[in-house]
Amino acid sequence: MTLKVVTWGTGNVGQFAVRAVVNHPELELVGHIVTTPERVGKDVAALANLDEPTGIIASSDIDKVLGLKPDCVVYTAHSETRMMEAAEDQARCLSQGINVVASSLFMLQQPDSPDVQFLAEPIQAACLKGGTTCFNNGVDPGFANDTMPLVFTGVSEYWTSVRMQEIINYATYEQEHTIREVMGFGYPIDHKIMFFEPGVLSMAWGGSVRSVGAALGVEIEKVYEVFERVPLDADTENAMGVFKKGTMGAVRFEVRGVVGGRDAIVLEHVTRLTDDMCPDWPKGKGYKAIIEGEPNMTISMDMEDRNGDHAVAGVIQTATCLVNAIPAVVGHKPGMVAAWDLPKICGKGLYRPELA
Repeated sequence: MTLKVVTWGTGNVGQFAVRAVVNHPELELVGHIVTTPERVGKDVAALANLDEPTGIIASSDIDKVLGLKPDCVVYTAHSETRMMEAAEDQARCLSQGINVVASSLFMLQQPDSPDVQFLAEPIQAACLKGGTTCFNNGVDPGFANDTMPLVFTGVSEYWTSVRMQEIINYATYEQEHTIREVMGFGYPIDHKIMFFEPGVLSMAWGGSVRSVGAALGVEIEKVYEVFERVPLDADTENAMGVFKKGTMGAVRFEVRGVVGGRDAIVLEHVTRLTDDMCPDWPKGKGYKAIIEGEPNMTISMDMEDRNGDHAVAGVIQTATCLVNAIPAVVGHKPGMVAAWDLPKICGKGLYRPELA
């Protein structure tokens, strides 16, 4: 059975979500919601860099598009500075009997995390009202944290720690507001930025730590964060503009989950704007899971898109993680779900030999 899908947002992740839905054999794109006036009235092919027109016209009339009664909405609208509005958008769909997969409220990766109940409670209520399911996920927070490391603990005799790493150069991320205003790149090191206020990193990524703990059956006693910011030693320019010498050009942070008094489950991000920064920090082009125990294991997921860009590849994975989960989410019992609640998801039906 083909499932009807509406996409909401055509930004960094949304454009790839549209592409993934259009190319998925079990899904049919029936509508697209935008909030940017200049995108209204355009075929989504123009917004998602598709070769052929889809016949689906971007609309800002939310009621009209939801009135198409899709099985699922892929919600990727901006949420960093509008979390409550994003939660209301998701609840609006869910209460009308429309399932939701979303990247925007990534802190809901583990819905029962105590720090995010102000977002989770209205969404859970909407799920129960509409008999629907909601899955907030991506690649990080998401697959690289709550799926990749857990699968490999399944071949452990025992484990003593799990570390999840993202190591990415964000120079090609092309989300200037997020990079500058949310994360603080391009600002002086001592500039006060909400991203590094106490508890913010733990709220955003604590769900990743708690998700692993829940799946592995251990109690997380405490979640806390540490971070280090490093300035650029020279000006650098990328698609987002010029970043000046002396402003933040790299950051390394950890969100640590304490089990039995030990930092047993740790999420780490190593983010640079130039590859030569902080040579003593971990290196890579993607994600790693480091599992200590018997045996010790390091699992690397280095990725590139078809143009050789690893940052864009991660954005694609955020979209495909959601889109490929739609059949499982639609078939699940009502409520908010974490990745480990769903059946195994693979690339069934996605073989495309003509693109080899």
